[in-house]
Amino acid sequence: MRRLLPSLHNLPLHTAASSRAIEAHAQANLPAHALMARAGLALAKLAAALAPHQRLIWVACGPGNNGGDGLLAATWLHKAGFPVQVSLIRSEVAPPVDAAWALGEARGAGVPITADLPNCKPGLLMDALLGLGSNRAPEGQIADWIRFINSQAAPVLAVDLPTGLHCDTGQRLGDSIVRATHCLTLLTLKPGLFTALGREYCGELWADDLDCQAEAPADAWLLGRDSLAAVQRPPLASAHKGSHGDVLVIGGAAGMHGAASLAAESALAVGAGRVYLSPLDPLTPADATRAELMHRPLEQLKERDTWRSHSVVAGCGGGAAIAAVLPPLLEHAERLVLDADGLNALAADATLQSLLRERREHGLRTILTPHPLEAARLLGSTSANVQADRLAAAKMLSQRFDCTVLLKGSGSVIASPDRRPAINSSGGPALATAGTGDVLAGWLGGLWARHGDTPEHELACAAAHWHGLAGDQQATAGPLRAGDLIEAMHALHACATASRAAVPV
Repeated sequence: MRRLLPSLHNLPLHTAASSRAIEAHAQANLPAHALMARAGLALAKLAAALAPHQRLIWVACGPGNNGGDGLLAATWLHKAGFPVQVSLIRSEVAPPVDAAWALGEARGAGVPITADLPNCKPGLLMDALLGLGSNRAPEGQIADWIRFINSQAAPVLAVDLPTGLHCDTGQRLGDSIVRATHCLTLLTLKPGLFTALGREYCGELWADDLDCQAEAPADAWLLGRDSLAAVQRPPLASAHKGSHGDVLVIGGAAGMHGAASLAAESALAVGAGRVYLSPLDPLTPADATRAELMHRPLEQLKERDTWRSHSVVAGCGGGAAIAAVLPPLLEHAERLVLDADGLNALAADATLQSLLRERREHGLRTILTPHPLEAARLLGSTSANVQADRLAAAKMLSQRFDCTVLLKGSGSVIASPDRRPAINSSGGPALATAGTGDVLAGWLGGLWARHGDTPEHELACAAAHWHGLAGDQQATAGPLRAGDLIEAMHALHACATASRAAVPV
């Protein structure tokens, strides 16, 4: 068993369908009921660690195998001398074989089992109501018990995933969902634990593979510190600013020059050799914060040989004015990061979309960095639909425009046409402030300038994880201002090697 976050390593994620296939394979190669026995023991060990003071542990068990895991956990705890009470939801349908066996084990051990809620305050609650096979809203008695669980002050340990959370998407299945303080996911890691509402409802995440190695390829990957390896190589002793690449930031329409400045300053902080800022508003004052920034008049876009090999970041604070400069960028920029208003302009113009789709076949590379509403505009959908299945939305965008997509939000998703998608494990609500997306776009552009031969999927993964790590380190200080985020990300250069060795898994 291990605590999942923060993670040094990229870890495989499996959907409900893959998890069931892995479970079936494991059961076929183990003695009867052995897998559930291991699950129950793992849960009991964690519960004992979370509630060591012999207060009542209440286990809410559903009629399926999730409930069976809870029954066996209660059996182990009861045998160890912990005060335990099980509340079991009955079903008119015969329980699965393993769940029926677990009920017999619990009864044989003398575990108190009722069909009622406890009449005293538990020291720990265990949610073993519904598991990964659940795909509809909890209702009736299960919904009532969820409300009871959420009304208690004691910590809540969810078995595999909180009841009411969709295993694959991280969305609520209905109005009732358990808000856990701990979640022990069993056998496999599920995508829904890490994106959309997953992190909010799972609390602290733990994992136990039950001594079984997955026999199926990953459906997606969870990003850990491994994702930074491609961009944290030490520079050559002969390096100079020309070998660290050039970035051109285009944005900053009237009243929004700060967004483009943040992106440009971020590209500087990651270590790009030279950073040029082309404001869309001709009256934009020269930047007074970073004297290293160079301003390039927008008219020089006509001289495409001067910028086509740069890493171009376009759209930050671009307003409506960005649309006019997108055609030459889409046709000629070798490396293009499209963000913010650049994405909105793209969504509104079929001609620009055609130019984007053609880029890859001409050897030009693109990364889109939408938030959910921008992604919805590009898909002709709604942000609610995007959030309903973030992995599917990101994959759809990457296929539609034949490029890499970094869909921002809780558990940012990175998708590329020829790669398994990834979910970022770092970051949190400290990053939910104005300008942090501009910082991410600029950082990505700067990484691309320094590591021009690295595949864009890997660059997007590294940028997202680095961005989130900086936010995590500042989380206790409250919301993080975008300018301070740049400095926090820059500080990670110095501790990169040490922190890779020191971060616990």
